[in-house]
Amino acid sequence: MAEYARVVTFEADAAAIDAMVKEIDSADGPPEGVNASRITVLADRAGGTVRVAVRFGSEEDLRKGAEVFEAMSPPADAGNIRRVAVDVYEVVLERDS
Repeated sequence: MAEYARVVTFEADAAAIDAMVKEIDSADGPPEGVNASRITVLADRAGGTVRVAVRFGSEEDLRKGAEVFEAMSPPADAGNIRRVAVDVYEVVLERDS
């Protein structure tokens, strides 16, 4: 069975990156309605970008999760942040070294 990843790219200052990581890390799991199996946050602090990749077990889970994420707003103490792209991928390979 294929898995899918929703990858969102933001332009963000250091305060926004820190606020996003704090909010995600302090949660007891994904938001209600998001049936995700993994989240990865990749930051390029010098370049002012952050990518959030969320893994889903099916296209239906991805669609439902995307609806929840679209309704969310950045944290109140987020600093300067702007979403610049949303991409969806089929996960075709993942392996540990």
